[in-house]
Amino acid sequence: MHIMEGFLPVDHAVGWFVVSAPFVVAGAVKVRKILGERPEARLNLAAAGAFAFVLSALKMPSVTGSCSHPTGTGLGAVVFGPSVMALLGTIILLFQALLLAHGGLTTLGANVFSMAIVGPWVSYAVWRGMRSVGIAIAVAVFFAAALGDLATYATTAVQLALAYPDAQSGFWGAALKFGGIYAVTQVPLSIAEGLLTVVVMNALSGRAGKVDEVAVLAGEVRR
Repeated sequence: MHIMEGFLPVDHAVGWFVVSAPFVVAGAVKVRKILGERPEARLNLAAAGAFAFVLSALKMPSVTGSCSHPTGTGLGAVVFGPSVMALLGTIILLFQALLLAHGGLTTLGANVFSMAIVGPWVSYAVWRGMRSVGIAIAVAVFFAAALGDLATYATTAVQLALAYPDAQSGFWGAALKFGGIYAVTQVPLSIAEGLLTVVVMNALSGRAGKVDEVAVLAGEVRR
């Protein structure tokens, strides 16, 4: 994730900006609605943003020569819904590009699409799907965060493969290569992120050792 500055061809960079923009606008509308209905939710919004900022800023070297990091977007997706994370994720990625040289401005649209759009939507879909069949909240939170993390990196692999297909095997060969580079470190990182997200959910619920109130929290925010 965090495709570096200038790495994508111009048409790809512009295309990802165009694709991501409607999601970010919808996220801004959703945040405004939440704060209008529940001003006290701003603290949890800030916590969700800070969680994603810190985790996604931790660059961990991979044995393949690349680097990986958690994304932290599953937390906000579960509590506030995926639209909110499109806006928060854009702000996070913009600050990281400007202040940490992590990612870039020309690749911002592509990075937003993978980390702030696809990842949160996958997390939310997993959360809602598992809860709809009665799976325990802690388990649903774990898989939502972990699979949202993996989806982000799978999307980045596809983005890179579209920009730089393999000379012999084309898009699919490039996608497998990029995905393989990430998978070595991202699978254990996604598991760790899932566990950490459950711990943070416990803290947000306000009752140590219990994550049951997350359902109440999420329901009240989206009501």
